[in-house]
Amino acid sequence: MNILILGSGGREHALAWAVLQNPKCDKLIVAPGNGGISQIADCAAIDPEDGSAVLDLCAEEAVDFVIIGPEAPLAAGVADALREAGILTFGPSKAAAALEASKAFTKEICDASGAPTAAYARFTDAGPARDYIRAQGAPIVIKADGLAAGKGVIVAMTEAEALAAIDDMFGGAFGDAGTEVVIEEFLEGEEASFFVLSDGKTVLPVGTAQDHKRVGDGDTGPNTGGMGAYSPAPVMSDSIVLKTMEEIIKPSMAEMARRGMPFQGVLFAGLMIRDGQPKLIEYNVRFGDPECQCLMLRLGAQALDLMLAASEGRLEEMAVNWADDHAMTVVMAAKGYPGSYEKGSVIRGLEALPETSFEMCFHAGTRREAGVVTAVGGRVLALTARGESLQEARDRAYALVDRVDWPEGFNRSDIGWRALTD
Repeated sequence: MNILILGSGGREHALAWAVLQNPKCDKLIVAPGNGGISQIADCAAIDPEDGSAVLDLCAEEAVDFVIIGPEAPLAAGVADALREAGILTFGPSKAAAALEASKAFTKEICDASGAPTAAYARFTDAGPARDYIRAQGAPIVIKADGLAAGKGVIVAMTEAEALAAIDDMFGGAFGDAGTEVVIEEFLEGEEASFFVLSDGKTVLPVGTAQDHKRVGDGDTGPNTGGMGAYSPAPVMSDSIVLKTMEEIIKPSMAEMARRGMPFQGVLFAGLMIRDGQPKLIEYNVRFGDPECQCLMLRLGAQALDLMLAASEGRLEEMAVNWADDHAMTVVMAAKGYPGSYEKGSVIRGLEALPETSFEMCFHAGTRREAGVVTAVGGRVLALTARGESLQEARDRAYALVDRVDWPEGFNRSDIGWRALTD
C-alpha cells in the first residue's frame, strides 16, 4: 500500500516508524514531515489542513490509505474530503472531531450519555464568568472552548489566577478558541490517558499512558503540550479500564452514533481517577503527543493493522497483542518553552543514537538542511525507550537524552517519578 500520514510532530514520526515495520506499507509519504521523518519517508511540503492540496497529493502518489495525525486537519474536515473522494482514511469526520474542537460539545455528550465528568458552566462573556469564579472559589479549571494546541487549559489554584485566565481568554490570548469558555470544578486524583480505536460501531482499547503536562520537575510551572510520558499507566487497572469503557467510552460513542456522527479513528480520553472511580477530563480525537511515541514503540507493526481495521469497519475481529513491557518518552524542548523561545539552534549527536525497537529518537520541531539538524519548534525531540520494567525504560530513555548535544534545549529529569516512587 501507498500510505500518507498528515502532520509534522513527534507523534507523526512515531506513527511513521510503526507503519514502516509493517510489510503492508510499500511507500510512505508524510506531509509536511520534519527533519527526522525525512530520513525514513518521503516528505511533501503541503498544508495538511488544505483538503484540496491533500487530495491532489493523494492523486499524484496513488495513495491507498491516509492517517491524520493532528487535530487541526480533522477539525477542518480533511477526513470528510478524503472519504468523499473514496480514499480510505483514519480519523474522524469534522462533526465527530467536535469532541476535541469544542469543550462545550464534549460536556453535552457527557450529559446526554451519563458519562461521569467534572461539574461545569459555559460562558461567552467575561462578566458572568468572573461572578461564577467568585462564587465557586479556587482551585478551579478554566478552559478555552476551541483548539489551543494543548495550552488552552488553566488550572487556577487561586481566585486571582482564575480571574486573570478569564481576562486572557476573553482578551484574545487564544484567538477564536477563547470566544467561549468552560469553567470546571477542580478534580483531585491521579490522571491517566486512555486510548481506544473506534470504527463507528466497535470500540477497542489500545493502550494507557501517563503524561507530564507541567514544564518543570515536580509538576511545577505552566502547562505545556506534554514534557514526557510512560506506558502503561499503573493506575489503569483492569477494573478501571472496564469501568471506563462501560461508563464513559461506550455511552459516549453510542450517543455520537445516535446523533448521526459515528466516531471513526482514535479516541483519547483524559481521565482523573480517585478511589477507583474514573471521571472524564477531556476527549481528544487523535493520539496524544508524547504518549503516541510510547504506544507506537510498544505496538510496532500491528499499529497499521489496527488503524486499517478501524477505517474499514473490521475492529470486531481485531485484538491487541501487548508485550509485558514498559515504555517512556522524555521530551527535549527549546529553552523558554512554553513561552517564547529562539529558533535555529543546531542539535548535535543525533547520528550516533541507536535506532532499534527498544530505543528511538523521534523528532518534532526539527529541520534538516545539508545534514545539519536545527530546532524550529518548542518541543523538539522525544527520546523514547522500552524495557521489561519502567525503571529499565527510564534508564534507557535518559541515556539517550544524555547523548544529545544541544545546550539550547532542556528537559524534565523526573519523568515517571510518580510510578517509580509509589
